[in-house]
Amino acid sequence: MKRLAETFFYGLFMILTCCTNETINSIEEEDDIIEDIIEDEEEEEELTDPQTYNILALGDSYTIGQSVCNTCRFPEQLKSELITEFSEDDTFNLNIIAQTGWTTTNLTNAITIENPENNHDLVTLLIGVNNQYQGKPFSLYETEFPALVSEAIQLAKNDKDNVIVVSIPDYAFTPFGQNSSNSGTISEQINQYNTFAENYCNQQNITFVNITDITREGLNNPDLVASDGLHPSSLAYSLFVDRLLPIAIEKIE
Repeated sequence: MKRLAETFFYGLFMILTCCTNETINSIEEEDDIIEDIIEDEEEEEELTDPQTYNILALGDSYTIGQSVCNTCRFPEQLKSELITEFSEDDTFNLNIIAQTGWTTTNLTNAITIENPENNHDLVTLLIGVNNQYQGKPFSLYETEFPALVSEAIQLAKNDKDNVIVVSIPDYAFTPFGQNSSNSGTISEQINQYNTFAENYCNQQNITFVNITDITREGLNNPDLVASDGLHPSSLAYSLFVDRLLPIAIEKIE
């Protein structure tokens, strides 16, 4: 009888112990779930807070948008497309440092004078055509282009992942270029500049986007050329943006 009682109470003890452990485990699991929910809610709140993104476009006539409207140039079109991709509460600020006729030297000096902040979430760089057009020594580009890329990185929160280098358009495929006596030479030299820039960017693991082929359709599709017969049109710039947008979204996110 005593042994039976001992067996009964031992069994009861084991049942209660098991139930207690299950209850504790259940409570701990519920606590973990609650903590996960709280963390998810906090992350969602952070994601939904209005954000301000700063974009800087560095370049020459191809960046300032010579002969097209202010909202037609590619940095403005890129900004507009980015606005549609992000929350309506987010803000995009665009600063452009570019002028028609600028060489790498001119752009370098302008950056020094304007002294923009190093707080940009995205920086684009498109420069070099005027070095070619004005007959500057190629060695100047070999020296100043890498320096400009370094400057762009500094302005992009010192993060090269926030930088996009854009290839130089080929103006040989425009009425202006065709009226010159050396359209073939123009293309060869543009290739030289772009090859150097692309190789440098690849070596430094910096994003390089080629848009030159788009501009080489300028004779087949006159709508790609602006009214001045030389620069890209709004349509051409929109095709630039088609290539830039997914990369820009990834970098900003």
